[in-house]
Amino acid sequence: MKIIFIKIIRFYQKYLSALKGRATCIYTPTCSQYAIEAIEKYGVLKGGLLAAWRILRCNPFSKGGYDPVP
Repeated sequence: MKIIFIKIIRFYQKYLSALKGRATCIYTPTCSQYAIEAIEKYGVLKGGLLAAWRILRCNPFSKGGYDPVP
């Protein structure tokens, strides 16, 4: 199950994110890379929730910066 979600995110990184031009994520690592790392470390459920929380925090009012997977 993890592999399927990671492949979907990699597809997004390679094909869909490239359509936006430059990287626009204010965090390091990017939100999609964070999602991959979280899913690899915690599994689809907890890693997916961490990734969703990260995406919700990725907005113009956030400072951004370095934010690794816990």
